[in-house]
Amino acid sequence: MPEITLYTTAMCPYCVRAKMLLQRKGMSWEEKRIDMDHSLVTEMLQRSNRRTVPQIFIDDYHVGGYDDMAEMDAMGRLDPMLGLVPPTLPGDAAHTIDASEDAPT
Repeated sequence: MPEITLYTTAMCPYCVRAKMLLQRKGMSWEEKRIDMDHSLVTEMLQRSNRRTVPQIFIDDYHVGGYDDMAEMDAMGRLDPMLGLVPPTLPGDAAHTIDASEDAPT
């Protein structure tokens, strides 16, 4: 399983949505509450170069905020990053066998 880190605050509805999405997928994460430890604001800024929460990381990959993660999910790119499905290779879904390929010549 990948290491997931969320920089959050208590009163952030997008933080709640991010956690709910990850929870539905059966994932666990490390939550870093920047409202409880202000030194984490500097850490978050250094890692993400953004001031808003949530800031989401999957391993060392900076996903961005909740909207970014939801978009990745809608595009089918989140589950492979979470290790829930194998990553697809370009062209994998496009190839199907038709009867002419299987017929003896």
